[in-house]
Amino acid sequence: MKKRILILTASFGEGHNSAARGIRDGLARVAPEGTEVELRDLFAETYPLLNELVRKSYLWLVDFAPRFWGSVYRWIDRKKDYDKNFQRFSRLKEHFAALLDRFQPDIIASSFPAYPYLLEQILGPHRLCKSVVVVTDSITVNKIWYRCAADYFLAPNEQSAAVLRAAGIAANKIKVFGFPVSPKFADSTQDRQFPSANSKRRVLYMIHAATRNAPELVQRLADLGVDLTVTIGRADKLRPAIETAAADPNIKVLGWTNQIPRMLQASHLLIGKAGGATVQETIAAGCPMIINHVVAGQEEGNARLIVETNSGVIANSPREVIAQVQRAFADDARQWREWSANISRLSKPRAALDIAEFLMSL
Repeated sequence: MKKRILILTASFGEGHNSAARGIRDGLARVAPEGTEVELRDLFAETYPLLNELVRKSYLWLVDFAPRFWGSVYRWIDRKKDYDKNFQRFSRLKEHFAALLDRFQPDIIASSFPAYPYLLEQILGPHRLCKSVVVVTDSITVNKIWYRCAADYFLAPNEQSAAVLRAAGIAANKIKVFGFPVSPKFADSTQDRQFPSANSKRRVLYMIHAATRNAPELVQRLADLGVDLTVTIGRADKLRPAIETAAADPNIKVLGWTNQIPRMLQASHLLIGKAGGATVQETIAAGCPMIINHVVAGQEEGNARLIVETNSGVIANSPREVIAQVQRAFADDARQWREWSANISRLSKPRAALDIAEFLMSL
């Protein structure tokens, strides 16, 4: 029987989009011919100008007023009347209802927590389609994720699943497949060589936040003599300062790239922010992480996941980052070996494929 699967996301944090794309790409590999899949961002479609303004405001708060955003996150977590708030999105619900009427999905997989509430308001409790919530938070799981009516909740790890169980979600509704990173993470068969005095110590520095300290950190990393790759995403204005700080022509400075899975799998250490997508991708790649930026709220749980499983550390300044890089590779990379073994136990590179197969089984 042909299935129609609707994947819903929103551009408030890359974790939501990354999870949605991972599931879409997983379905492209495992779904039988004739399966129809649509990935949509209904907030961007319904309120394009307002959505972009809110998205940019969110990113600004995350980078420059993280404590204020942390307060907002905790306020959302304390709320109990989510349905009442979502009743105000009348235009979005009209757009959503028209999509449901046209596409007639069998399954709706939501990587953004608003959609299950909107779905319930449109179709009521006796809807025929399955509602699947794809939780992208780790440990500090905001209550907005699970106070909705859904058939299944897909948790990224056991720690997050425990939060849902403790909140009273039935165990048979909770599935732990891992975070749906790109299926490309499941393709690699390469073994990462141990770093040693006689081999390259490959460090990947992904600049997404804390950009003010980025040139200094690049300069300090260059002085260490590691095999360094720096990604700046689409922050082209940052490139001159980073290239000046790098000095060494052997240091690679890249803009936006779709080669992150391969780069993580080839690296010994990742330095970056504790974003949902970043942390889950480094886990999938089995690459220990030095976290140099944590946004209050959802990213606190991501950072805790790395630290509490002893898969890396938090370092809040360029000086601390350098000290941790040196510690990782000292004494025949003793600390790195420990981190590497621990993060490998968390790794679920097939998560997107496993989730795709689960959706097809419903």
